[in-house]
Amino acid sequence: MARKFNEDNERIKRRYMHFLREAKGCDMATVDKAAEAIVRFERSTGFKPFKRFHIDQAISFKQKLTTEKNARTGAPLAKATIDSTLRAIKAFFLWVAGQPGYKSRIAYADAQYFNLNAKDARVAHAQRDTPFPTPEQCRHAFGQMPATTPLQRRDKALFAFLMLTGARDGAVASLRLKHINVVEGCVYQDGRDVNTKFAKTFTTWFFPVDAAYLDTLRDWVGFLRHDQLFGSGDALFPKPLMGLRDGEFACLGLSRGNYGNAGKIRAVIKDAFIGAGLPSFGPHSFRKTLGVLANDHCKTPEQFKAWSLNLGHENIATTLSAYCPVSPQRQGQLIRGMA
Repeated sequence: MARKFNEDNERIKRRYMHFLREAKGCDMATVDKAAEAIVRFERSTGFKPFKRFHIDQAISFKQKLTTEKNARTGAPLAKATIDSTLRAIKAFFLWVAGQPGYKSRIAYADAQYFNLNAKDARVAHAQRDTPFPTPEQCRHAFGQMPATTPLQRRDKALFAFLMLTGARDGAVASLRLKHINVVEGCVYQDGRDVNTKFAKTFTTWFFPVDAAYLDTLRDWVGFLRHDQLFGSGDALFPKPLMGLRDGEFACLGLSRGNYGNAGKIRAVIKDAFIGAGLPSFGPHSFRKTLGVLANDHCKTPEQFKAWSLNLGHENIATTLSAYCPVSPQRQGQLIRGMA
């Protein structure tokens, strides 16, 4: 079915997107998610004008979300997905209620009808354990990766780099040779041209992991600089150079450019684990692996703080809560061991 439009709605939405970008400082991914949530709500009302908003529309929309299916899996929408959608629309109507032409039509209290009930909200925000690879699983998967062609060497170096740094996949996709120093053993994640979370700038020193990872990364950087004659502004993990060979479209080598997003980074890591007969762990799971390794290496609060800063966390509590999971069974073991 073709999408409908409401001219007044489009105008106020355009102003809201501008507000999110310029006043709130949101990145485009956040703005796009907000726009998608608002359109979803409009579709449920038949694209009625926002000026005719009624709390019954909010209640009906909440009920509708509980019956919708995930387009990819066919499963009911997760409570967390429903919650994030409703919060995006609630924020929009809180803003709209203060705009000229809407103040007399929408009350700030009306936006509260987009809240989930307390039970569903607790489910949506509950912390859950997510699987991550053990250091032994990582080493096994790494050892199974081929390293014959330049692209295979790149992929193996990518795996090694993630183990050494725990960097986020978006940042890794945007890194250039100028950001890495294999002699000092660090990578400078410059928020000006590296896609770090919240555009933070920080230095990550290589974590104390298996020496094979560092050897592979050093070999890769040397290969780029000396064999491929890459400069400091060229990609650390470049895209393939595609072109015609014998009349067919094929990979001709390495380009000097970065990938536009982290999709390929995630695919490489998942394929490495699957190829080794392991679950398809993603790049972000390395951060949890490194978080657990902190227990083996950090003996003082100062060391824990340094480990946390290395992951890009200004607050050590972020590292402890997100990347140092303690299962109920482990909790019991630790408490009993203190007796």
